[in-house]
Amino acid sequence: MMPRAAIVICTGLLASCGMAWAAERTPFQVRCEDTIAKTVSVLSSKQNGYTINNQLPYRAITAKAGNMDNRMATLGLTVTRGQYSASLGGPILQDPASGYECIAPQVDVKLNYSPVLIYVGSEFAPGTCSYKAILEHEQRHLQAYMENLARVEKVVREALNKRFEGKPLYAPSGTAMSALEHEVNGTWFPFIRDEFEKGKAKQDAIDTPEEYARLGKTCDGEIADILLKRRKNN
Repeated sequence: MMPRAAIVICTGLLASCGMAWAAERTPFQVRCEDTIAKTVSVLSSKQNGYTINNQLPYRAITAKAGNMDNRMATLGLTVTRGQYSASLGGPILQDPASGYECIAPQVDVKLNYSPVLIYVGSEFAPGTCSYKAILEHEQRHLQAYMENLARVEKVVREALNKRFEGKPLYAPSGTAMSALEHEVNGTWFPFIRDEFEKGKAKQDAIDTPEEYARLGKTCDGEIADILLKRRKNN
């Protein structure tokens, strides 16, 4: 198992472009391309619910969210992060005459989000209208994370299939597996990380000034009243 991503098409160590072999296939190429299969697997694990923390006051949640500087109160917060790992393998054939080997990559990638934790300010008691309104808002963030996970899975699968389900990869004897690991660590894991990061745009789109204004007026102004009383007591 390894953790981190890659997209090299042809390099000096590991190539899928025939590595400067003649257009007419050699007997070694025939053996590699016609007898060993390629496999790419990309799976994402769906999250099962979430955990709610109702112990922290909204000021602590605001600090945790990093919003203290802009004076914006954070009443709820959904915390998780993208995770990914890969298992690599595949049959290798040797060609003593050329000093090269070929590998048919078997790439098994797993994607998921870490266990989801939703914070709701302790000022808002479970069962109250304000608590439910804040939780519903945070559940929108949770849904956006899950939609992004499905998108990342699709993008990564298509990119890996395009890269690895062509011809076998060739490298100097004894280096094919290490070159494959280098590619996955050096290019594919950053690629996956960046795809997860693209989900932030949807998260930001949920936390609009209009949404905050709506929450302030919901429940007959209950949320705004609670915040006002807490500020006066501090």
